[in-house]
Amino acid sequence: MSQPIEVDRQLAVDFDALPTRADIERWLAAVFSRFQDETRRELTVRFVEERESRQLNATWRGRDYATNVLSFPFEAPPGLALALLGDLVISPHVVVREAREQGKRSADHFVHMIVHGTLHLLGFDHIEDDEAETMEQLERDILADLGIDDPYAWAPVTPQALENNENEGAFEDKRTDA
Repeated sequence: MSQPIEVDRQLAVDFDALPTRADIERWLAAVFSRFQDETRRELTVRFVEERESRQLNATWRGRDYATNVLSFPFEAPPGLALALLGDLVISPHVVVREAREQGKRSADHFVHMIVHGTLHLLGFDHIEDDEAETMEQLERDILADLGIDDPYAWAPVTPQALENNENEGAFEDKRTDA
C-alpha cells in the first residue's frame, strides 16, 4: 500500500482559479507512482504574487524576475528522519501568462508546474542536456498518465484563441480510466 501524500496548500495571492489540495494530491500521486520507494511525501505548495516570486528567485537563484515555480528541497538535520520533501512556490500570474503564450490550457500548465517542481524536489534537474532529457521525459510520461498532452510540444496561440479564452479550463481529471 502506498504512503499517504500530505499537502500544506498556502495562499498568498489574490487569484480566482487555483488548484485545490485534492487536485494537487492527485497530481502528486501520479508522480509518486513512479517512485514507490520514496518515503518523503509531505510538501508545502504556496501560491504567491509575482512580487514574492521575484524576490525569492532573486535571493535564491540570482535571477531578478518572477518565475513559474520554485522548488526548495527540505534537508533534515543529521539523525532526524522526516517525511517532508520540500516546498513549491508557484506564481499563478506567471503560470497563466505562460499558458496563454504557449497555447496551453492554464489548468494543464498548473499540473505541469506541480509535476516539474516535485521532480526538482526529488533531485532531478535540467541544467545539462542529458539531465534535461531525462527530466522532460519523466514529465511527459507523468502528464500522459494524467491525460495531459506533451508540454514541450506547443505552438504560440492565435490572437483569436486568446480573445475567446479557448485555452482555459478547469482542473478536471482527464484520465480515460478515472
